[in-house]
Amino acid sequence: MDLPSAVALSLLPGAARFAAVDLIRRLAPAESLPLELLVETLVPDASFRPLVPTLLGEAARTLARGRAAGLDAFAWGDPRYPAALQPVVDAPAVLWVRGRPEALAWPGIAVVGARAASPAARDVARRLGHDLAAAGLAVVSGLARGVDAEAHLGATETGTTIAVLGCGADRVYPAEHDALAARIVAAGGAIVSEFPPGTAPRPHHFPLRNRIISGLARGVVVVEASAESGSLITARLALDQGREVMAVPGSVAAGRNRGGHALLRDGAALVEDAADVVEALGFARPGAAPAGPIPGVSADPLLAALTAGEPADLETLMAATGQPAPLVLQRLLVLELAGAVVRAPGGRFLPVEGKVVT
Repeated sequence: MDLPSAVALSLLPGAARFAAVDLIRRLAPAESLPLELLVETLVPDASFRPLVPTLLGEAARTLARGRAAGLDAFAWGDPRYPAALQPVVDAPAVLWVRGRPEALAWPGIAVVGARAASPAARDVARRLGHDLAAAGLAVVSGLARGVDAEAHLGATETGTTIAVLGCGADRVYPAEHDALAARIVAAGGAIVSEFPPGTAPRPHHFPLRNRIISGLARGVVVVEASAESGSLITARLALDQGREVMAVPGSVAAGRNRGGHALLRDGAALVEDAADVVEALGFARPGAAPAGPIPGVSADPLLAALTAGEPADLETLMAATGQPAPLVLQRLLVLELAGAVVRAPGGRFLPVEGKVVT
């Protein structure tokens, strides 16, 4: 699907824009599908159907606003579109990205929870963000007050984090997190939205963005959630998408953790630290000796492409190995957990001198 058509579909009224990708999948190949057919199918009532030339004109103006704001835009099916989101039923037809697009290919873990979080929950969220990013995972959250902000902050100290917004990616909500958004980008992360540039935050946008938070991640960790918490929406979406759901236990006082405890009763993995998260995702615990040889590490082309004392970025490693970003990032995570490489500032990597993994 070409980018102007994808943007045009994302501008359709009502629920039609959320059904666009699923329709394209069913009528593939997308290259042979005229936009007129897609619009007529998605908006069967002609009285509500926008004219295709009008849609394409608005799409062109939207793309121009995005370029002026320094945003990248990826249509569904574009090689740069996050592989984790590709199979999601209601995946957005287009994503708008501020920052480093390669961050979206990183293996992700979502950390979500209460906006009015307790000091203890804030501390846990920041520590999880810090340690999960140090373990090579991209910490995904929603830039909200409380748990989200702390998880992002912790992750910027050691690695990569992705903020998914309920407004345009050229805006920041809440406005008080403008400095945090800039810090996320400066640390090699990304600000992401399905909403066109200039879109204001609206209450109904935030439940919608939750499916992208869970969709970008391999699992979701809930830190302090009441029985009515919006974080439970993210957890439910994660289950629908086949992701791992985890929760941090907490105090029974004041009902702050009823939602998280309900998840634990329903089978969510109990999390106390980053090591629990990494283990729940099927990786070795950080710092633990590998249970056995990791196939191919001793002759790994990624290790061969790394030079002691010279940090290499993702693009360099992709060029050296001939592999796409998702495969390179997955292999780097394995090598990090094995202790064979370490992350350097700016999303770069260094080999561990003297470390031999067989």
